Amino acid sequence: MATRGSGSIAVYPGTFDPVTLGHVDIVERATRLFGEVIVAVAAAYHKTTLFSLEERVAMTREAMAHLPEVRVEPMEGLLVDFLRTHQARAIIRGLRAVSDFEFEFQMAWMNRRLDPDVETVFLIPAENYAYLASSLIREIARLGGDVRPFVPEGVYKRLQHKFGGAP
Repeated sequence: MATRGSGSIAVYPGTFDPVTLGHVDIVERATRLFGEVIVAVAAAYHKTTLFSLEERVAMTREAMAHLPEVRVEPMEGLLVDFLRTHQARAIIRGLRAVSDFEFEFQMAWMNRRLDPDVETVFLIPAENYAYLASSLIREIARLGGDVRPFVPEGVYKRLQHKFGGAP
């Protein structure tokens, strides 16, 4: 069994629109490596989100409530600035497929250029979550499909409410 990093802080950034069981799986894996994990819910300036920042933070806090070493915080601005503010040195990123790698690799290099002390750690989710993406979850829910196997219960209820269905 892996030991937790004593006093080390990692940040897992994302828009989490919505948070999925794949996200939860990555955070659970990260807690085995780091003393504390901060899930940074990004303001998402570059895209339109289904849920507001406040809703995404609330859903993510609820989804991570079983993990005492995890904090969920809203994030605006540069990720490296968020890391400095929270005295973190590592960024957690999930890789689902080889297609994710090129973009994530570019981001890791850019973050290292912005702050040479920052390291990026790539984690892969459990096999049964490797195909999950928030965009797919939103589309399935929008079309009336059952997303219950892919998201925490609170997220499922919020999606049902957003799209007019009954949970």
